[in-house]
Amino acid sequence: MARPSSDRLGYLLVAPTVLILLSITAFPLAYNLWNSLRHVVLTDPSSAGFAGLENYRALLGDPQFAQVLARTSLFTVVSVSVQMAVGLMVALVLHRRFRGRGLVRAAVLIPWAVPTVVAAISWKTMLDPQSGVLSFLFGVDTAWLAGEWTAWIAIAVADGWKTVPFVAIILLAGLQVIPGDIYEAARVDGSGAWHAFWKLTLPLLKPALMVALIFRTLSALLIFDVIFILTGGGPGDTTETLSYVTWREFLVESDFGGGGAVSVLMLVLSLVIAGAYTRLFRLDRREG
Repeated sequence: MARPSSDRLGYLLVAPTVLILLSITAFPLAYNLWNSLRHVVLTDPSSAGFAGLENYRALLGDPQFAQVLARTSLFTVVSVSVQMAVGLMVALVLHRRFRGRGLVRAAVLIPWAVPTVVAAISWKTMLDPQSGVLSFLFGVDTAWLAGEWTAWIAIAVADGWKTVPFVAIILLAGLQVIPGDIYEAARVDGSGAWHAFWKLTLPLLKPALMVALIFRTLSALLIFDVIFILTGGGPGDTTETLSYVTWREFLVESDFGGGGAVSVLMLVLSLVIAGAYTRLFRLDRREG
């Protein structure tokens, strides 16, 4: 059965963009995959050679890598859950009518507009135990980044400060396309605000929630710059994540084989998560 002409036109329109993206990403991905199947240590030229799946076996059998994967997954689940909840609350507030709403909406976007490196350096300065603003406000000289849990809390706060506005703006866009008539009908039927939120707002907001959830989950899973600036993976290696291990393997250890294996596993994990979210969303729409 031939496709309608509108479908063919759609494919033709997106074809140039797809070709450009493939030309930019296909070679690096293929080259990285090839490196992951070889022994490539730049400081040891004699190490070059085909390794098959040895890099992957060494990686998956390393207890330290299992710890990195566990802490990255835990950070992703906790940070994304909190950011989605806070972002939803901010979006609900910004959706209401009040004086100066436009100014507040613009102000909320400021953290998102600040470059991540600048934001991380600012937070590191504020967390300084001697001269930091937080130590001055609380009256204690706490080395916030010297402890494992306090360092993770600092990372989560710094990351959330920048990314919650992104979640809020996406959800605000979703709220604005919900017809107001359905809320009027719900009030006529005697539905309260809490009931309308659970039965109307959340179900109708699912497309925006899914977009924000996919973007934030993948971003949290691949977090690097905030950790690199704030803690450098420390104290010790307790705040190292998958992206940090990839950077260390490539640029510190000069092990392109091991680094390639880590990055390929990260790519596979990202695709699995995105696919799971998309499938869950489609099933939810069919059931609805």
